[in-house]
Amino acid sequence: MSTAANSIAFVSSDTADAKAALASLSGRYGQCSVAEAAVVVALGGDGFLLQTLRDTMGTGKKVYGMNRGTIGFLMNEYRSGGLTERIAAAVAETIRPLEMLAVTSEGETVSALAINEVALWRQSYQTAKIRISVDDQIRLEELSCDGVMIATPAGSTAYNLSAHGPILPLDAPLLALTPVSPFRPRRWRGALLSNKATVRFDILEPEKRPVNAAADHTEVKAVTSVTVRESPAATATLLFDPNHSWNERILAEQFRY
Repeated sequence: MSTAANSIAFVSSDTADAKAALASLSGRYGQCSVAEAAVVVALGGDGFLLQTLRDTMGTGKKVYGMNRGTIGFLMNEYRSGGLTERIAAAVAETIRPLEMLAVTSEGETVSALAINEVALWRQSYQTAKIRISVDDQIRLEELSCDGVMIATPAGSTAYNLSAHGPILPLDAPLLALTPVSPFRPRRWRGALLSNKATVRFDILEPEKRPVNAAADHTEVKAVTSVTVRESPAATATLLFDPNHSWNERILAEQFRY
């Protein structure tokens, strides 16, 4: 892709390193508004990159992240030189978020998008009891657990991985259904689902065992049901240096110990 220097918008998290990088890069390459930019360069960690993707979703803008955070799994290496050439040579990866439709105990309906995962977890000291249906067919009558989530390939190395869920290649047409501390059925460790599947979680005993839900950072308290599917329309596009693609990182992560 070709990118003029003046079509780049630099944005940063609130950390000192990220702010310093913002000042340095905008002084070197110029700065335009996010609305006018073809490419948004996000300076920070993975969380800030995801926030930038949410802010630009559906606009057609491409996001190129450079790590000024900690782990930076989704980020390119930070270097101040040769940025326009790096962006021009970058590989684009288009991802689709999940759509969450949550119904609360008060009858309110809340919708939100999630790039990483839609997660449910218990709100009290008692385990949650959740019925799971896939494409209108009940697959698990009662899961007793601390929580459960649906993760995208993009999110499979985040919360999903910490709950011992599978790592998914970015281009895999799959979603990971992963329990968090399952108690019954004790041996159930989750499932791999088609990305075309619609998953519904019904909360059993919601007054006695209240459950919260979150689509990435959008949290809904005291839900009675949550329906999740991949968005058919919304997209976000990430740019990666060709020698350090997302799929390469995911493959390498599976061989770490």
